[in-house]
Amino acid sequence: MRIHTVLATLAIALAVTGCNSVPIQNIDQAPAISASGKPLNREQVRGAIVRAGAALGWQMKDEGPNMIVANIQLRNHTAVVAIPYNANSYSIKYRASTGLDEKGGTIHKNYNGWVQNLTRGINAQLSAS
Repeated sequence: MRIHTVLATLAIALAVTGCNSVPIQNIDQAPAISASGKPLNREQVRGAIVRAGAALGWQMKDEGPNMIVANIQLRNHTAVVAIPYNANSYSIKYRASTGLDEKGGTIHKNYNGWVQNLTRGINAQLSAS
């Protein structure tokens, strides 16, 4: 009976600790659309990405004509993403992290929340263009 209790406790502990890891979320080819539906140029899309990221605490850095690398640091956690873009779309791709337990395509669930917030911020900035 005692061994069953130990095994059940171990199974619960493993299940609870595993709840913090989720598949890494990348954003692929999200459309860059203004509220009026008028076409945007590459610089307008870049500006929307930079403004949204800066407002959320991301450090934004150009890495070539159609690429921004962004990183965010909260307490002991850091995430780095690559944001390729053009006049029609943008993507957000995981690049690196520290303190977020990334392994085998999974990461701490907070990372995906940060990416979702960044995506919402970029879309809001694009709508205002």
